[in-house]
Amino acid sequence: MSIQQVKNNTMNSQIRPWGGLNYIANNALMDTPREFFVADDYKNLAFADIEIPLTAGAKMFSPKIEGRLLDALDIKQNETVLEIGTGSGYLTAVVAKLCKSITSIEIDEALSQSAQAKITDLGVENAILEVGDASKGWRSKEFFDVVIVGSSVPKITGRYFHLLNVGGRIFVVEGAGNAMQAKLITRISEHEWQTKSLFETHLDAMCGLEFVEQFKF
Repeated sequence: MSIQQVKNNTMNSQIRPWGGLNYIANNALMDTPREFFVADDYKNLAFADIEIPLTAGAKMFSPKIEGRLLDALDIKQNETVLEIGTGSGYLTAVVAKLCKSITSIEIDEALSQSAQAKITDLGVENAILEVGDASKGWRSKEFFDVVIVGSSVPKITGRYFHLLNVGGRIFVVEGAGNAMQAKLITRISEHEWQTKSLFETHLDAMCGLEFVEQFKF
C-alpha cells in the first residue's frame, strides 16, 4: 500500500469520522509528511490511531485528535498561533501552513532541536521554536489569535488567557485521571470568555504539573 493510500485511509477512517471536517486543515495534514516526524522504531505506526511515544514524557497526538482540534480552532491565514509543547514538530509544521506565524514552546531541548531540524528541512519559514517551561505560564510581548496546549492541565483558570486577542481561541484538555475534557475557549471581549466542551479524552499531564492537585492555569 502506498503512503498516499495510507494517508487516505487515515483521513477516511480516523479523522473525518471523529469530526475533523475542516477541508483546509485536512489538506495541511495530508500535505505534511507525518512519517518524517516519527522515530524509526515507530515508522510503521506513523498513521495508527495511537499516541506515538517521543520521549519518556512526551507523545504525539493521535491523527484523530489533530484533525478534531484543527477543525475546532478553524485557524485563518492571517492569524498568529502559540503552541505549548512542540513535541515532534509535526503539528507545528501543519499549523504553519494554516496561519501567519506560529511560536512553539518546548521544555525538552533535545525535542525542540529535533523538531527544528525537521521543520527547517521542510522549508517552513513562519515557525519560531523556543525552549522553556510553559507550566509556569509564558510571558510574551505578543498577543496571539490561537493557543494550542499539547498536554493536559488539572484545571483551567486563566494562566494564558491574557495572551489572546479578542476573538482568539484556546484548545486545552482539562482534568485528571480518566476524567478529562478537551475544550475550546474563546475570548468574546476583554473580560468575557466562552467555553465549549469538545470531547472526552486522556492526555499525559503537562511536565511540571503531574502531581499538582490545584493549579491556577
